[in-house]
Amino acid sequence: MFRGKKYKKVAESFDHTKEYGLEDALQILKKSELKFDQTVELHFNLGVDPKQTDQAIRGTVVLPNGTGRKVRVLVFCKDNNFQIAKDAGADYVGGADLVQKIQEGWLDFDSVIATPDMMPVISKVARVLGPRGLMPSPKAGTVTVNVAQTVKELKAGKIQYRIDKGSNVHAPVGKLSFTVPQLAENAKTVIDSVVKSRPQTAKGVFIKSIYLSATMAPGVKLDMGLTR
Repeated sequence: MFRGKKYKKVAESFDHTKEYGLEDALQILKKSELKFDQTVELHFNLGVDPKQTDQAIRGTVVLPNGTGRKVRVLVFCKDNNFQIAKDAGADYVGGADLVQKIQEGWLDFDSVIATPDMMPVISKVARVLGPRGLMPSPKAGTVTVNVAQTVKELKAGKIQYRIDKGSNVHAPVGKLSFTVPQLAENAKTVIDSVVKSRPQTAKGVFIKSIYLSATMAPGVKLDMGLTR
């Protein structure tokens, strides 16, 4: 893969075998600032088996300083919740009409909420939404009767994370233009959430490693003391 001069310069500026504290890791990533605002992400490798349903880590957390991007929220609900969803800030509100749009290829949204009574309706597009991490789920808090609160949380910076087939969890913690304290607070909030998600059936070391990276920057290994 081609790497730019700035990427290589940042990669050469720190010890890849060393574990860094959050603030120090963020200062390293700050050296990679470009003309566009990069997303900063945490990458966890967990000591669990994602094939076991009770070890399929999944969670949500509200970033105290937001995500730094505009989140387009779609809400599936019935008429009595239309205005409530719109007043809370939902970008799109509807029912079967939106299901048809999605079937026709429309995907101009970032998060999806549904009231429980709409799940049979949107099951028709589960195969479209599911692989993209957009299918509403009770575990993720996106199947709910409290439409207004959920819309506001997503708009304010609520993120979802879940384990992949390689036992990894990836989660955004903001934009590189954020201050170091803002990013550090967001990152620590996510780390604490993942630590608390440890299933009772997990054996041995739960979090094997954590890396912090930006879109166009190398990953920096974090101090495992952050998980205690």
